[in-house]
Amino acid sequence: MEKKQLVYDGDRGLRADVYLAQAVPDYSRSAVQKLFRSGKVLVNGQAVRPGCRLEPGDVIEAEFELPADTPVKAVSMPLDIVYEDGDLIIVNKPSGLTVHPAAGHRDDTLVNGLLAYTEEIAGIGDEERPGIVHRLDKDTSGLMCVARSRLAYQSLRQQIDRRKMHRRYLAIVLGDPDFEEAVIDAPIGRSPADRQKQAVIVDTDKYTARNAVTRVTVRERFGSFALAECVLDTGRTHQIRVHMAYIRHPVLGDPLYGGVKKHIPFRATKQQERTYAALCASLKGQLLHAYSLSLLHPATGEEMTFEAPLPEEFRAMLDFLRGELRDRV
Repeated sequence: MEKKQLVYDGDRGLRADVYLAQAVPDYSRSAVQKLFRSGKVLVNGQAVRPGCRLEPGDVIEAEFELPADTPVKAVSMPLDIVYEDGDLIIVNKPSGLTVHPAAGHRDDTLVNGLLAYTEEIAGIGDEERPGIVHRLDKDTSGLMCVARSRLAYQSLRQQIDRRKMHRRYLAIVLGDPDFEEAVIDAPIGRSPADRQKQAVIVDTDKYTARNAVTRVTVRERFGSFALAECVLDTGRTHQIRVHMAYIRHPVLGDPLYGGVKKHIPFRATKQQERTYAALCASLKGQLLHAYSLSLLHPATGEEMTFEAPLPEEFRAMLDFLRGELRDRV
């Protein structure tokens, strides 16, 4: 991504999308409209609709895709390939690895590694994220499918759009949810208060948002912690993290959405506190893992399901909760 900041000095009342298309002529009006829909255009720090009317002095910030002439490099790195054939690759992404090149991460992403692994994905899908059908946050671990052919890319994208691809996550969350199962149906967009975050948007007439649905099932309880399974009906940026924070059960270890908890939130022994603190210190980010991925093979139509074991830091925290805090339920 390339970030641009502009200060509007024209007459009051010009539409924001019209101004941006004029100010950045290398990008088409439709490309600019896409930026607005994805919440990547801010006026005075707030995501706005394309028809927002500008005032002199307004500060416009936008995140543009890098130009096509900025090549994505192939960089060899270890990859955990779960499955591959001529049409697709299933990879288990570790926490801490960014999926595709963006500001601050040009040559150390999953896409760089995949291009070194196989040149077949080059030119499939978006220029900056070839082969990538869906994404995971940098500090979320787990399964992703990568298209190796244009046919596979189209098929897999359609499966996501038609909710035929099933993505299941496990998360350790804070608090003791007052439900066994729940459906969180709440639109998500860029946070009006903090442009680095996403948020549930209540006033969709004023702020840009997209529908988002997450299905949550509590699998285990540990007093003030729980193991939750989350299933996505949609795939918005930070969706599970935002929705769980919205219902006041943020994902443990999530620094952006209130999931950092340095102490056990009830009376514990000194040894339990020390162990918990050490486990928290070892976390790279939120304890959120895409453990199961089900899809139809793009060429044969075969139903396929893949699973990935919990990463070490997730397993260590879960073992501690099971061994030390289960009796708190």
